[in-house]
Amino acid sequence: DDLSTCQQRIKMLAKQLSYVDAEIEEEEAAANIAALSRLRAVRRRLCTEQEQEKDFELKIALMLKESLLQLWQTETEQGKHEIFHEQLKTAEEELETQYQERAEVRIRKEKIAALQAEENHRSREKKEGEAQKECEERHKKILEDAKRNHEKAVCFLRKSIARIHEKNAKEGVKTQEHMERRIQAVLSLKNSITSNREKLQTLQAWKKAMAFEAKKQEMKMREAVIAEGGNVAKEMFLYKRLLEHEKEKEASRKQQKSRKIEIVTKILQEKASLDKQKRSQSCAKAVQGGGRRDGSLLRRTKTWQYIEKTCKQSAGAISQVKKGLRMNSLFSLFFGKGEFSENIPHAVLHGSDDDEKEETLAEPEFPGLWSQECDLLKIPKGEMDPKQLATRTVKKDIFEQKREAFQAGIFHKHIVSGHEYKGRAFYSKPSCIHFEDFDVGQIYKKKIVLINASYSINYCRLVGISEWLKDFISIHFDPPGKIPAGMSCELVVTFKPVINETLEGEVMFMAQTGSFSVPLKCTTKRCILALDKELIDFGSHVVGETISRTINLTNSGALGTRFK
Repeated sequence: DDLSTCQQRIKMLAKQLSYVDAEIEEEEAAANIAALSRLRAVRRRLCTEQEQEKDFELKIALMLKESLLQLWQTETEQGKHEIFHEQLKTAEEELETQYQERAEVRIRKEKIAALQAEENHRSREKKEGEAQKECEERHKKILEDAKRNHEKAVCFLRKSIARIHEKNAKEGVKTQEHMERRIQAVLSLKNSITSNREKLQTLQAWKKAMAFEAKKQEMKMREAVIAEGGNVAKEMFLYKRLLEHEKEKEASRKQQKSRKIEIVTKILQEKASLDKQKRSQSCAKAVQGGGRRDGSLLRRTKTWQYIEKTCKQSAGAISQVKKGLRMNSLFSLFFGKGEFSENIPHAVLHGSDDDEKEETLAEPEFPGLWSQECDLLKIPKGEMDPKQLATRTVKKDIFEQKREAFQAGIFHKHIVSGHEYKGRAFYSKPSCIHFEDFDVGQIYKKKIVLINASYSINYCRLVGISEWLKDFISIHFDPPGKIPAGMSCELVVTFKPVINETLEGEVMFMAQTGSFSVPLKCTTKRCILALDKELIDFGSHVVGETISRTINLTNSGALGTRFK
């Protein structure tokens, strides 16, 4: 193919060369030098190409002869190796036969596997059908149970609503009766205050009269001594010494009385501590402690003997102490006129929590006198003074109402001195809890101060935090109780980041005047780029002058970045 193509190319170049020669003769006849030079250049190019094609034809002819020689040699070698070709053909046929046998075996195995798979598929479909049927039956049973339970719940709800209505009616009646009792108690308390004020005025007038009478008697005594011609200074000195002696005797009696009250107070405190120990001890310890009771009774007897010896009027004083503790404790606390209110501590009469802070001993000096026989603080209703009952009832009701209102979230207007406070009850420092540029896996803490901005005492209780922040934020807050106006309390917020995302929420609190919250933010590291100039002003300049200005690019964030 290459040889024939080359020969056709040579013929075509010969035709083109003859055509160019004819044109050259025409141009020579026409004496066109430019066209003649162009045609001569074309003729030279064609001659060159013709020579190259002829050389290429010779090369191809030589290569063709060599290829024919090699072909003949190959056919000769093939004749020599014809036996090997036949053996190879036989081997290939045997190999093909083996391949076919293997294919048949594989097809049989695949058919068996297909049959097994189909059988498995049928069994699986059967099981799925049985499971679906069982599920439908179970669902039907669940619906029936739900319907039956709903009917029961409706029945119970109706009964509960009826009971609630009946309970509300009873509570309404009780509330009305309670209000009437409170009104009567307040009226009796008011009458007691009035009568006590009158008694105080009478006592002051009696003291003035006694002082005037003593002064008058002293003047009479002076006149009598002068009339008898005696030593006035000496007699008056003796008279004053006698009065001082009487005062000392009275002070001694009061001291004995106060000492006795202190002993009784200590006995009551030890009784309270023993009660607490009994509640905390186990049954085994209670059994072991049974032997101490006989000893405690003996020590009580000795204690009362000591009191009778050290006090001149023991029987009257003891009965007066018991009666005073039973009848006049709250009355004395309210009006401050009795002797027991001045001597008996407030903690003994009311059993405050401060008893735990005072000194108590496991083996007291004077065991409780009434740990088994009676309890001075548990006064029977028949022996209780109406004034004391009214005061105790009013105080208890006020405390319960305040506590229930605070727990139920019932708030009232905050009015002090005629002004209503309408702002937030508490302000926080800082105003927003912000954790900036955090790293995952680290722990961050912030201390927050809550300031009471209301006009009076307030309370503060932690309600919680936003739902989506509970996995990352924990708060340590000890409720401080009463917080006066302007005072503050502290809490610690701990942030444990697990994901690298920006979070926002709030910490919610409840105060006596309403609820309030403190916003909380957690921002990740970021880059914040800013330029120090918004406009590049080169000012006035002349032609040919070079002016330069500097621009500062600042990254105020915690995350680095590239720029161009």
